[in-house]
Amino acid sequence: MIQTHFICDGAAQFLPKNLYETENARVQKCWHQLTGQTGKGNDFLGWLELPETMEMQLPKIKEVAQRLAGCSEVVVVIGIGGSYLGARAVIEALQSHFRMLENDRKSPIVLFAGNNMSEDYLFDLKNILDKKEYSIIVISKSGTTTEPAIAFRIFKEHCEKKYGKAEACKRIVAITDKARGALKQLATQEGYDTFVIEDNVGGRYSVLSPVGLLPIAAAGYDISHILEGAQRMKEWLYNHNGTADNPAMQYAIIRNYLYNKGKKIELMVAYEPRLYYFIEWYKQLFGESEGKENKGIFPAGCVFSTDLHSLGQYVQEGERMLFETVISVEKSHHTLPIPFDEQNIDKLNYLQQKKIQEINQTAETGTRMAHIDGGVPNLRITIPEICEETLGELIYFFEFSCALGGYLLDINPFDQPGVEAYKKNMFRLLGKE
Repeated sequence: MIQTHFICDGAAQFLPKNLYETENARVQKCWHQLTGQTGKGNDFLGWLELPETMEMQLPKIKEVAQRLAGCSEVVVVIGIGGSYLGARAVIEALQSHFRMLENDRKSPIVLFAGNNMSEDYLFDLKNILDKKEYSIIVISKSGTTTEPAIAFRIFKEHCEKKYGKAEACKRIVAITDKARGALKQLATQEGYDTFVIEDNVGGRYSVLSPVGLLPIAAAGYDISHILEGAQRMKEWLYNHNGTADNPAMQYAIIRNYLYNKGKKIELMVAYEPRLYYFIEWYKQLFGESEGKENKGIFPAGCVFSTDLHSLGQYVQEGERMLFETVISVEKSHHTLPIPFDEQNIDKLNYLQQKKIQEINQTAETGTRMAHIDGGVPNLRITIPEICEETLGELIYFFEFSCALGGYLLDINPFDQPGVEAYKKNMFRLLGKE
């Protein structure tokens, strides 16, 4: 039984009562195209099988992760887009909010490079690495994507100067194409440990491959449990091919209906700040998959209650072109009592018997009610807690739902032709031949 549940009661008043019945045949066709691997982009459906196929690679992934962790205070993950967002989403969701300040860390801190071209960012990171023991995981199919290629050139040189060529080669791991490309050529030449990005797995669907699993394991988290959660979700979505009990079908149908009714923006909301980068991963997954042929919902994100004090006014009373999907977490990991204060100047003694998690959930409920009253449909995805297994379920759920949504739009959810447009201009302006 899956732990992730999709609840649409906050959108009921915006939907026809027989929506699932009227859309059942259409979404079933998309489901068969996806699971039967006959739809558009079917040469990029290797991610569907990753929960099973990765089992054989787990021993090597864990072995390399332990070796890097054993010699490193910091592991630098170099990649952009799907080559870093999935790993960062999971690591940030699982680790302490203030892990960098903890003195009793049992595993290295994972830092990220190659996801921007800020000279100051790279300079500051280089200064940190002067003082820390570190290793590098570089992720790129080609090895020539500008942002990570620049970062890797800088930190490869730094690593070789700091440790010597032979030791640096032991501290660098490449995740790349199995046969071709600049990074594969260099990894073979230098003798780096390598893992393969399969040809049939696109970057934004790669978090359950070595692209995500190696950095997550190096950070000290149980990647076996992530795959177990993903496998449990896969079995549920494959074995329930009707809208009555398939949450991915339900989510895809409702999103598509709201989109066709003018709700062009989906606001993914969490009430836990540790899910900030999970929302960033969702934004790439859906934005790059659906945004083509002048179609697609624009994916945006907020962390409440923080953003209620910045964007809350707009959500409540601005243009009615959006809907919300809330990732709702039932349990916190810790309990922190609210102190009793005899003076009670802030008038908060009435909360003294309540848990902060209870107050947070009450804020979530009250906000949903207000936004629904304001004309914003609210969908909800609930998990009991944030842990490896539930994150594995969520990852597979969103990937599967995104693919179904793309097929409902009649587009290929697995290509990204528009990404090349800015690169052509940039290369021309920089004088690249």
